[in-house]
Amino acid sequence: MAFVNNTMIVRRDLMARLIKLHKDGTLIDEIDRMPILMSPKNALSRGRCCIYKERAVLKYKMLPILGYRIDEEEDELTPLSIYAQKALKRQETQKTILTVVDEACTACVKTNYVVTNLCKGCVGRPCFMNCPKDAITFMENGQAHINHSKCINCGICKEACPYHSIVYIPIPCEEVCPVKAIQKDENGIEHIDESKCIFCGKCINACPFGSIYEISQLFDILPALKKGDKFVAIIAPSIRSQFNNSITQITEAICKIGFIEAIEVAYGAMETTRLEGAELNEKLEEGQQFMTTSCCPSYVELVEKHLHEMKPYVSHTKSPMYYTAEMAKAKYPDAKIVFIGPCVAKRKEVADNEMIDYMLTFEELDTLFTGLSIVLPEMDNNADSAPFSGRGFARAGGVISAVAEMYPNVGIKPVQVSNLNKKNIGLLRAYAKGKSPGNFIEVMACEGGCISGPCAKIDYSQAAKLFKKAMGDDKS
Repeated sequence: MAFVNNTMIVRRDLMARLIKLHKDGTLIDEIDRMPILMSPKNALSRGRCCIYKERAVLKYKMLPILGYRIDEEEDELTPLSIYAQKALKRQETQKTILTVVDEACTACVKTNYVVTNLCKGCVGRPCFMNCPKDAITFMENGQAHINHSKCINCGICKEACPYHSIVYIPIPCEEVCPVKAIQKDENGIEHIDESKCIFCGKCINACPFGSIYEISQLFDILPALKKGDKFVAIIAPSIRSQFNNSITQITEAICKIGFIEAIEVAYGAMETTRLEGAELNEKLEEGQQFMTTSCCPSYVELVEKHLHEMKPYVSHTKSPMYYTAEMAKAKYPDAKIVFIGPCVAKRKEVADNEMIDYMLTFEELDTLFTGLSIVLPEMDNNADSAPFSGRGFARAGGVISAVAEMYPNVGIKPVQVSNLNKKNIGLLRAYAKGKSPGNFIEVMACEGGCISGPCAKIDYSQAAKLFKKAMGDDKS
């Protein structure tokens, strides 16, 4: 997760305000005034050209929170109250995972190399001499200028300039996407190709205008809770990286939302450990060079869509979420199951799993606590009951440690890959060609593991400290 910025604050504020309106029973009556209340005439601008633009952006940002794709909107004159009415009555959830708020996505220009005013108009003109497409001309003041209709973004001019006057300007969301799943259309608006997307979530926090949103299921869950439907939460082990509270206090707070029970996914993680360790042992005895983990859904999507050569090496064992959902369903067969975690890709896994009905992110959980005025008490000394090894799945190396502990005689030679960026995808491709330095490869999409997930409520450095404390690594 990126450092906290204003776009995240706006997103969370919007969610908390909508949740409070729903709690008070005034969502339909008051939602149309929300953009005006959040961007009044005399308020300081959040950085846009005018308050009217800001209000339009706030309106469209509420649509994915209500559970809509942006391109589902009928016309600009349809009030938010109409969308809210439909959201409270709908029976099926939106299948699309991510959407781009086009009103907010207007600032990034498809220009990667720009000449700054540091250009000295030097006699050597190495930028001009080395450009392979003759894309560089000179202005009256002697400064260089790049003709972007000819430029192929090779970067040779930047490397050649002795004054470092040519800079590379990335498009943040495209820059962080490891699989080129997000591209601009002819109108300069980014679009996400879900046939390529691995749902790593990097683009969400990379966008400095907050234009990329998950399509939330908050307003599928809240009306059903209000109606009295039974709900059980299954919570990811990384929950302990988000709150400085005991698991007892966290689960009690979740039950105050309306859930009948909150079950730690750490229990299901032990079943994953048992089955994955046995599978690893079997594969190695058969002579297979290595096996990779399968509990990160973003990595599974990567293999399915872009890294087919790795498919024979991916474990067939299901994720901890899957086995915890089995436990929850056996105990509460008539209840709806909601997974709570820090991950975008889990939305796809939830959609593909018939046992699980909905998903909430840690960010959404925190805004539920805010919007419903649920205050977690001060930290107590209640011990966690979930298996220690299962809770360790939340951080890089956790799966390896759990399997090695349960199967000490397998002879594991571990390899960790955490952070699915372009470099690490290249490494995985090399491993699939027989260049793996070990026999058990743990792959996680996020740096440091799930504790740095894109939908966390705090940044990675804070989360890592909290998780160390929860695991007993930090006695201070």
